[in-house]
Amino acid sequence: MSAFLPVPEVLAHLRGHWRLQRSVRDLANGAEGEFTGTTLFSPLDDGGLLHRESGTFVWQGVPRPAERTLRFLPGAAPGTADVRFADGRPFHDLDLTTGRWHTDHPCVADLYRGEFEVYDEDRWRTTWRVGGPTKDLLLVTDYTRDRSAGDPASTARRPTAGSSGPRDPRP
Repeated sequence: MSAFLPVPEVLAHLRGHWRLQRSVRDLANGAEGEFTGTTLFSPLDDGGLLHRESGTFVWQGVPRPAERTLRFLPGAAPGTADVRFADGRPFHDLDLTTGRWHTDHPCVADLYRGEFEVYDEDRWRTTWRVGGPTKDLLLVTDYTRDRSAGDPASTARRPTAGSSGPRDPRP
């Protein structure tokens, strides 16, 4: 029996409100940080999802607000997703049909290696190992579905495919 939950349709699975906690470790110097917040995956007019993440990032004891926006669009194969930054640049592909996925994202001279794991209907994790001449990081994010937040289809404004939301400063 697999430790991961196969997800036949990734966009349907992700839709809704999620709580998240992300640990960030700089493997080069030992610095640590943590992001705590929420993510809403709300429907786009083109059949994809708008991913809006917001919360507080604490880096070496200093808290500051943080947010990012991504677009999860229907992928090339049924049930998969093409993940893009808010401005439309490609980020990575996503196929959770086995409950687990590995992907890469080159960013200038650095390489982001991602692993996605789905544990059940309400819990999943991403792990990004970032390496290169300017970064040596480990980012682990745990997502828990927030069923108390209600149905996003009735509470969230449906953004259009052309709206970009806030600019994501990360690669």
